[in-house]
Amino acid sequence: MKIAVTGLNNVDNPGPGVPVIRGIKDAGIENLKIIGLLYDALEPGAYMPDVADANYMIPYPSGGLDILLERIKSINEKENIDVLIPTLDAELYAFSKLAPELEQIGIKTFLPNIEQLNIRAKDKLFKFCEENNIAAPENILANTYHDLYKISSEFNYPVVVKGIFYDAYIANNFDEAAAAFKKLSDKWGFPIIVQRFIKGDEYNVTALGDGSGNAVGAVPMKKLYITEKGKGWAGVTIDEREIIDISKKVIGKLEWKGGAEFEFIKEAETNKFYLLEINPRFPAWVYLAVGAGQNLPYANVLLALGRKIEPFKNYEIGKIFIRYSWDLITDIKQFEKLTVKGEISHE
Repeated sequence: MKIAVTGLNNVDNPGPGVPVIRGIKDAGIENLKIIGLLYDALEPGAYMPDVADANYMIPYPSGGLDILLERIKSINEKENIDVLIPTLDAELYAFSKLAPELEQIGIKTFLPNIEQLNIRAKDKLFKFCEENNIAAPENILANTYHDLYKISSEFNYPVVVKGIFYDAYIANNFDEAAAAFKKLSDKWGFPIIVQRFIKGDEYNVTALGDGSGNAVGAVPMKKLYITEKGKGWAGVTIDEREIIDISKKVIGKLEWKGGAEFEFIKEAETNKFYLLEINPRFPAWVYLAVGAGQNLPYANVLLALGRKIEPFKNYEIGKIFIRYSWDLITDIKQFEKLTVKGEISHE
């Protein structure tokens, strides 16, 4: 079995690739080979010998789907990939479009379609939630600097200013909102989402949809430690039925296919849950779900292969993940292989 995974950028804003691979390896698949697909030669997962057996550089999807497909074809000629799991938001559109062509060369995927990706996008989410009676913070879509002047008439400061794919800043006044708008638009393009700020605790659910409206599994956690970038650096599985039910409702409405992460905030004043975001892939903390008894990455592989699987019924409450840094020492020759040849192997 040969499984290719992207998102091995295990840094301060980690990608989900390494924990997805750990989950798949924990399943004990015989004769398993993991292939890392990298966008940057310094993605740490490429140098960790117990993660991917072989690693290959691939071009960014923004460079063109034809170029990306040709590179994957050349890798596939050498590796004969069975399943490919993209794990980054910005690449999901590209791989969803390429899924039929990947299928033709024997590479299975299990991904949401373009319509599903569009409906849950940050600029469309509030409308979806409004139509389906799901609480979500109101927002303004800003495509120009002048759109920011609407903030004072719609909300009280502070507000949350979000990029269309990644990153978010809390702005306490107009100047801070304008600075965030500039940073995010330069990096991710438009629109920029300006969202009502809700004070409270953050909760997340990682889940897997079977493409027919059913949730194969869902595990909630509460963030215990949050970095300056807003990333959960520690969290604990909790017994919180309400956010599981909301997540399953969304999966049912969208007939979601593949992994997802649902981000919630519990308003301090009202104890009401608001759905902040739906990320169209497994989160970087997905290994907590594996540790709690739901191996969602492995279940994703089985679904990609066309297997029918029974939904997970339970998970362990009180399981904690704590992320940490580890200095990995390697040789400059490994880096040279990636930058010059575009591949390294740990076999």
